[in-house]
Amino acid sequence: METPSQFFRRRPRLRTLALLSGSLFFLAGLFLLPLVYLFAVSFAQRARYGTIQWIFSLQNYLRAFHPLYLEIYWRSLWIALATTLVCAVLGYVVAYAIAVRVAGAWKSVLLMLVVIPFWTSYLIRTYAWMLIFRAQGVINDALLWLGLIHQPLQLLYTTFAVFVGLVYAQLPFMILPLYAVLRNLDPALLEAAQDLGAGRWRTFLRVTLPLSSSGLAAGSALVFISAAGAFITPDLLGGARSMMVGNLIQDQFAVARNQPFGSAVAFLLTFGVLALLLVSRHSSERGARELL
Repeated sequence: METPSQFFRRRPRLRTLALLSGSLFFLAGLFLLPLVYLFAVSFAQRARYGTIQWIFSLQNYLRAFHPLYLEIYWRSLWIALATTLVCAVLGYVVAYAIAVRVAGAWKSVLLMLVVIPFWTSYLIRTYAWMLIFRAQGVINDALLWLGLIHQPLQLLYTTFAVFVGLVYAQLPFMILPLYAVLRNLDPALLEAAQDLGAGRWRTFLRVTLPLSSSGLAAGSALVFISAAGAFITPDLLGGARSMMVGNLIQDQFAVARNQPFGSAVAFLLTFGVLALLLVSRHSSERGARELL
């Protein structure tokens, strides 16, 4: 009689499926099914007392394009794009310095400094920025002591505070993918480009940047997705004046108890982010081919 091990040995596809069954069940139960449920809820209606009335229509999606909400989408888009751009510039400089310019034990020390913020709760770090930006915070106290200002600046509850908080929170997600790519960069390629007459900037644009485009794309995707859906940083550092789409979704589920409309906005955010990522990926691949 054939044993189970012999049975699966003769059928490698079934063996692979059996090994993946646990992960597939986990993903289906905790990821796919909730998404399907929320997608169905997005077409329903809010009943009295915040319950769901299963009357399907496009009312929630049509309401999501009201000018009031379009302003929130636009604010979320440009803040996420600006955060991604600044993180790309700062992250590339830091990752290149650690991967190429630093050697020995200092490489591990600097990487540890990049990862250390993850050891503290994101909420606590955001509260720390509130203490820095408030009227009696570190920045205002230093400027008053230096005599550069005569009254505290309004730094907290502004778009600037939201932007700084997002850059601080998302910067490690840009540095780590870039470092993973740049550390495998062959120095002989850079030396060959310089031997052939290319300057530093030309070597960077024609050799280093194309070879590290995958890390830059991965880091940009992580930063943009996290920044576009952020709600803790805009809520604590921006207040009501800097509401982003993440705050809108949170308010619909937690305050207004309008799950259908909140689900519709969440799926619009998902579709919008996916569309932008596809466009940016196509543009980056075409740019890399042109550079090469």
